[in-house]
Order: sequence, then C-alpha cells, then structure tokens
Amino acid sequence: MKVNKPTQIKGHAKSQKWKDVRGRRGRPPVSSSDLSSTPVIARMVEEHQASVKKKPTVKRLKNKAKPVSDSKKSTPQSGFKKSYTEANGSSAFTMDNESDDLQDWKEYSQSIHGNGVKKSGDKEDAWPTRLEGEALHYCAERDDQRNSAVLVMQQDQTLCFYGKCFLTCLYGRVEVMGFTIEEGQQSYPLFSPASHCPLTIRALESPDDTRDDRMEASAILRKHLTPASRKKLLKRIMSSSSVILLEPMETPLTRFLSSFPNLSELFSPPVSELLSAVFDTPLNGLGMVPLVSTVEGLKTSQSYRDALSTAVGACRGDMDGCAVILVCGAKNVGKSTFIRILINTLLNHTACVDYLEGDLGQTEFTPPGCLSLSTVREPLLGPPFTHQRTPEHMIYYGQTSCESDLERYLESLKSLWRRRSKSRETPVIINTMGWVKGFGFQLLVDMIRFFPVSHVVQLCHSGTMQCPALSPEFLRTAQGCLTYPPAQTALDELTESHSPPKGYTHLIVQSEFQGVGCQGTAKHQRTNEHRELALLANLSQLQSPDPGPVRPLHSLTPYQVPHTAMAVGVIHCEVVPTHMLYAANASLVGLCCLGEKVTSRGGPVLLSQAPICPCVGFGVLRGIDMTRGLYFLLTPVDPSVLRKVNCLLLGAVTLPSCVLTAQPGFEDETPYVTTHYSFDLTGAGKLRFFKGLVRSSQTGV
Repeated sequence: MKVNKPTQIKGHAKSQKWKDVRGRRGRPPVSSSDLSSTPVIARMVEEHQASVKKKPTVKRLKNKAKPVSDSKKSTPQSGFKKSYTEANGSSAFTMDNESDDLQDWKEYSQSIHGNGVKKSGDKEDAWPTRLEGEALHYCAERDDQRNSAVLVMQQDQTLCFYGKCFLTCLYGRVEVMGFTIEEGQQSYPLFSPASHCPLTIRALESPDDTRDDRMEASAILRKHLTPASRKKLLKRIMSSSSVILLEPMETPLTRFLSSFPNLSELFSPPVSELLSAVFDTPLNGLGMVPLVSTVEGLKTSQSYRDALSTAVGACRGDMDGCAVILVCGAKNVGKSTFIRILINTLLNHTACVDYLEGDLGQTEFTPPGCLSLSTVREPLLGPPFTHQRTPEHMIYYGQTSCESDLERYLESLKSLWRRRSKSRETPVIINTMGWVKGFGFQLLVDMIRFFPVSHVVQLCHSGTMQCPALSPEFLRTAQGCLTYPPAQTALDELTESHSPPKGYTHLIVQSEFQGVGCQGTAKHQRTNEHRELALLANLSQLQSPDPGPVRPLHSLTPYQVPHTAMAVGVIHCEVVPTHMLYAANASLVGLCCLGEKVTSRGGPVLLSQAPICPCVGFGVLRGIDMTRGLYFLLTPVDPSVLRKVNCLLLGAVTLPSCVLTAQPGFEDETPYVTTHYSFDLTGAGKLRFFKGLVRSSQTGV
C-alpha cells in the first residue's frame, strides 16, 4: 500500500497550566471558568454563591492560611539546616523551619491517642468517611503556583467526584476501581464523566505502621506546598494516612470531545446532581468536582465481592493452568464495570491480563462492531472511550449485533483464540453480549463449550435470573447454535496445549446498584451515545498531542491510496457493485489485511463476500477520485502498519453525525449531508439479510 509521508508526532505532554488567580483565602475564588464554561454550570455556581452570602453553610477555618507573598518572606535562612537520613538509609533530605514544624507536631501529638483517634474533648471524635464540603477544607491544600492540590486521607476515607485529573500517590496507598496506587508509582489519569458512575478514591491501610510518618511526610510535602499549607496538613498525617497529589489533565481526547457543543458538559456533573456538588473547596479549578454522600459511587453487593475474590484467587495460582473467566449477563447489569474492576484487581498481582472481546455493541478498547484479543498492562481508570487502543489481534465484524450471521461471529472468535500464544500462562477474561434470549443464550452455550472456560460469572438483578443458570449440570443437556449435547468441553483444535477441566466454577452475582437493568435516561448515558463516544475517541487520535486548538477532520491531510492496491467490501448488507463506492464514500472503514494479494486490471477491486481477516485499525474514507484512481484516507494508524493493509471493509457502524454537521469552517452547504432524501425510492434503504437464522419459537428456547 502506497502512502504519503506522514507528519511526525511528538510525545504526549500535559496541558498548559491554568492562570494563577488568588482569592482572599489563599486559593482561587469560585467562578464558572474553574469548573466549566457552559452556561448551565455558570448559572448553578452563581446561585450557589448567592445562597452562601445569604446564609453561610460552610464552616470556615479559624486560622487563615498564609498568602504566598507572606510565605516567601519566611523562607529559611542559610545559617541553619539539619540533615536527616531515612530509616533504610536510602536517601537523605533537609528539614527547613524545623522548630516551627516540630512545635506544631508536638501540639498535635498531645491531642491524639496512639491509635490516631482524637480525644473525646475535641470537636471531631472520628474521621469522616466521605470527604466532602467542610472536611475538604481541613485535609486539602492548594498550590496556586503549580496549579495542583494535596489531599490527606485517613484509612477507609473516600472521595467521590465527577471530572478528570492526574493522581499521584505521595504517601501510603489508595484504591480506584480495584487498582491499588502506591507511593513511588507513576501518575495515573482518572476519568469520571457524567456518562458513567462517578469514580471513588479510597484510602487503604498502610502495609507498614512503623514508619516515621512525621519526617517522611514533611519532606514529601515540601516539594508541593508552601510552608503555611505544609504545617496545616502535617497535623493530619499519621502512619496510616495516605497523601495524594491531584493535578488538572487535558489530553487530545478531552480537547476533541469538548469541541463539540453537545459534549461540552461531558466531564461536568449532570444537571440533576449539580445541587449536590461541592464547589467551594481547595480542589476547585483542577477539573474535578467532589460530590456529597447523597450521590452514590460504585455500589457492590456481597456476591459481587465474593465473585471477585474467587476469580482473583484462581488467577493467583489456586488452580492448575491459567484461569479463563467468561462473564455474561443481560443488558445493563454491570458486566463491563465488573470486568474493569476484575482486570484492575488482577493487575495488582500480575503483569498483564488477556482480554477477549465478544460484545459487538459495547466494546472496551475499540470502536463498536469489533471482536478483539488484547493484552492489558495498564489499569482501566475510566469508561471505555477513555482508553481506546489497538489490540494485538482484531477482526472487524461490522455490526453491533451478530443476529444476521451467527456462524461468522463464532468463527471470528475462534480465529482470535487461535492467535493467542499457546504457551502463555496469563489469565484470560472473555466478555459477552447482553443478548441472553433465544439464539443469544445458545451462543453463550457454544462459547462455554468452544473455549477452555474455568469460571463462568453470571450477573443478574432483582433477585431473579434473566435466563437459565449456566451451571455445568445445565450445560450437559443444553443446545447451542452449533453444538448439541453431549458435546466435548472444548474443540480439539483449540485445546491442543490446554487440558480443559471436566467442569468449571459457576458464580452468580446479584447486582444492586441504582438503575440496574435499566438503560440510563440522562444525557450521554444511552448505549448508542456510548458507541458514538468510542468512535469519537478513536478519531481523536488524529489530533496532535501538543496543547493547542482542535483541528477539524476536513483540515487534515489524508493519505492517497491507489484503487489497484486496495479491495473494497461491504459486510453488513447487499450492495450492487456499481453503487459500492457511493456507499463507502465519507464512511468509517476497517483497515484489513487479506491473506492473498490484491490484483486489478486497472479499476477498483470489489469483494463479493465478507472475509474473516485481521484488522489493524480504522479510517475515514473522505473522498474518492475516479479520474486519478485514488482513495483519500484519514487514519491514525502508523504508516509502517498501513503498508500491510490491502482491504477496506464498510460496515453498519457509521460516523457520529456531529462529525459531519458540527465541524467548524463551513459557511455554505455542508459536504456529505443532505436533507432531500426519500426512502420511498427503490434501493434507498438498507437491505438486511440473514444467514441461516430461524425464529427462536422453532427451537424451543
């Protein structure tokens, strides 16, 4: 495949720092720009500030924080510095203003018992479980110069929020979505958009209670806070505390999504929860909005936690061979969330986890319509559209449902499994569709028989099963789409190196979170909106990683591909050859690699059947030049990989409408968009076809 020379892309970089604006209390005043530029957020902030002026509801600190100008005057003199060495002798640091810090520490030490709980005479008998409102003024401090905040959390305290930020653990350890973040690790991006359940940061127990927390914490805070702020937080730190650094985050993904008017409030609290958000905190301006305890974060049941514990125990070596965990359940019962938590928990104990995507509609790492096999090495701290990546192996099925061609769906999954290394001992997690009725349930039966499954996690809600329990006993007599009882546990061709177990562990999980079993009705919470977010996230990879304005897609330089080097096929419906290029123009296409060489006698090469072949990514076919025989293609795929591509596949997954209608730069008629269209014309609508599909009433399921 011939491609033009691409523009070099520099490495990722954090966004530019926000302007330094100080208020009377030593932190930025609350303004609409601190949270979002949308009119809704601005109006709610103004109403909140007006209510605060009339009747204060937030208790203020008795001692004012020293402003930066004053703290600069109190810099230590060069005559007195004392050097200390850590207990293990690994490093040394210098303590400034030792006498003042030590005096504050002594006063605080006299007010607490050895277990860290304050005396009964104090106003606070115990630490609050949820950090919100007034509590954040005591345990968080803002550094305006670096535009960051340091937060001290006691064991089991939580912070629930909407927004996005970078999190760095400075002392102790915290947990987010099952993943443990410890001091000394890298900064992790946290995405908590309004389209999904808000993220919760939870402080964990310190593994070492013999540390000299006073000396270590003082050295850590000195790098991030002024002396006045450091003294205040030192009074809150104990050996069991956790200290985290929160910084604003801006990426090509967030810049690209926020450029569309209908997505400008994606990382802001939904309108129904704006009154429950906490605006006046030291965390203002970092891109995150803390939520009060009335707003629930992720809620897990006892069976949920038991299933996670059993699955993690199996993957840690409680069973012979590698664990293969299949997760199934009806729509909107939390399968994807359960899988993300399971992967994150496993990454606390292993270097990587294999993930086989079997859900065409709600994919985890790719745009919808794909089946893929990925190796996960980094935690998943956000919804699917925030961690789009190219899997090791991928097949473009082209539809968000497999009901039109069940056999190709199963053959594609088996093809992916064959590509997995037979010598790998990495645990495998298999995701499935929410289609659990009729043929959808029979597909689950086939998948359990096809793959060497060791655990089946079946999620349900409301105390009832939405389909029969997929226990080993039931599977002995169950009928699948392509398998019939009695059947082997797994196909011979798939299990040459795997010794499939005679049975598997069946785990039933009752989901109890709010709205379980129902599709979200708020903005950005519907399944079709989630698919559009995944597509837009994939297109955001075309943006430069450097901070700057968003470039619309029509301003980017495409690759030029000769017609003779590329085959084109439509895999979701029947299209006559003379209309195939009309259908493919201005569409999302899968970049695939056929096994055989593409040959042409001078014109376009058109496929008559849907092939099962590797897919390396996606692109937008933004134009076709019949005179010069060229395709014009926009894609983020690396040119070295593009040279292997010899096939463009068009499926039912279409570009989001906002890409065609909301891009700036058009004054007159928008290209590719028309309002004069009639479905009454012959061939104007999509002709759907089904291969070997009979009604479920004829199967008795």
